[in-house]
Amino acid sequence: MFAGPHLWILLIVILLLFGAAKLPALAKSMGQSARIFKGEMKAMKDDDKTADAAAGTAASVAPAPAAEPAPLQTPPTDTTAGPAGTADTRS
Repeated sequence: MFAGPHLWILLIVILLLFGAAKLPALAKSMGQSARIFKGEMKAMKDDDKTADAAAGTAASVAPAPAAEPAPLQTPPTDTTAGPAGTADTRS
């Protein structure tokens, strides 16, 4: 990627931009950021593995089929109507 002369030019530019006093703090900060990033990536992978394992366990344990409900029995309706005007008027 960077050959010998290009790398030296890049290092000189970085030294001029940040100064010699800030370079150790900058390197330490970059290292801490990289460590945190790697830790978070590992945690995400672990979460994915546990979620996949939980999903696999839930999928392998199928719920028992529910009992079929009994068919509803409707009482027979009286389709023979009496003579007109003989409605039940009891109170």
